[in-house]
Formats: sequence, C-alpha cells, structure tokens
Amino acid sequence: MLLETDDRSLRIRVFNAIENAILDGEYKDGDSLNELKLSKELGVSRTPVREALMQLELEGLVRNVPNKGAVVIGVTEQDIHDIYEIRIRIEGLAARLCAENITDDELRALEQIVDLQEFYLLKNDTEQIWKLDGDFHKIIYDASRSRPLRFTLSNFHNYIKKARDISVQTEGRAEKTVAEHRAILDAIKDHNGGLAEKLTAEHISNAEDNLFENAMKESENSSLTEE
Repeated sequence: MLLETDDRSLRIRVFNAIENAILDGEYKDGDSLNELKLSKELGVSRTPVREALMQLELEGLVRNVPNKGAVVIGVTEQDIHDIYEIRIRIEGLAARLCAENITDDELRALEQIVDLQEFYLLKNDTEQIWKLDGDFHKIIYDASRSRPLRFTLSNFHNYIKKARDISVQTEGRAEKTVAEHRAILDAIKDHNGGLAEKLTAEHISNAEDNLFENAMKESENSSLTEE
C-alpha cells in the first residue's frame, strides 16, 4: 500500500509501482489493468492510477482497448534487441564524456564498486554483482554531465532490468562483466575517452550476445523437454 503524501509524489510512486510490476513480469502481455482493483491494491484513489496508466500508454507499456481498458503490452524481444543496439552507440558516448568530466570523488566511488564486484565474484554472489552493476553504470551516466544521456540510459536500464538480471546470472557472465568493468574503469582513470567508449560499446554488445544466446539455449531445452 502506498501512503498518500503530496499529489506529485503519489503520482510518481503509483506510476513506478505499476511500471515495475509490468517490467518484473507480475503483469504479463495481454493482462488487463483494472483501475479499481489497482487503486485498492495500492491503497490510493483511482485518479493517480488513471494518470499512471495514461503515462504508461505514452511509454508503450500498455494500450487502451475499447470495452476492455488498459492492457499490458510489456517489453518484447524486439524491444530488448533495439534497446541494446541503441545502448551500444550511446552508452559508449557516455563513457567518453565520463572520462573527460569525472570528479575525483566519482572516480573513487566507481573504483570502490569494481573492487566490491571482484570481492563478491570470489564469493560467487551474483546477486550483489548485479546490484552493483546498476550503480557502476549510474556513476558513468552522472559523470557524463549530459542530462539527455542520463535520462535516456536510465530509462533503458529500467526497461530491460529483468533481461539484464537473467544475463548476469548465466554461467561465466559475471566474471566477464567484472573484468570488462575493470578495463572500462582503467580507461576512465587514464582519462582515455576513446578507449572508454570502445570498451563500453564492446561490454554492451557482449551482454546482448550473452542474453540472446542464453534465451536460444533455453528455447532449445524447452523444445527438447516437450518432445
């Protein structure tokens, strides 16, 4: 249940709650989102729920169907592929700008994250590595000093967080992720924007390849089981 505070804060929290439920798979493609039911579940009036559904329609996560109301579209495989392809091109730019603009405090924070990831790698704790992965990229976005880049990339990370969670937990990916983060960090420490951009683009490309290779294996295993 969400406690009602000021109107703007409430609208944001209602929107985030429904969006996260869609992105986490709690609401699946084709599910109807009933305003009254959602308002009762969240403990709020129908107005912020209605506004959240309108915003989610603008973002392409739901659509309004006549006589049915809001229906979940979700994030498709093609959406994920497109997002990774865009990330390859613009996340590298964020790393280049980060290498040029990062502060000493941000650099220390980035190094601490990679140190922690290497520690958790020894512990085989992929959950902690995954949590720190988001922090690693967020610092790079912030240090780029580009608001449009930060906004766009933060949204992309949110949209594919379930896919990224699956990817980082596949066998061998955590080790590669941490090694790639260390190499990116070293380039940023050297203020080598060109290298930071190249390594980051490769990092995102490797993550995409790993994700879809894993999805293909799961599909093949599923087919064999059904046979």
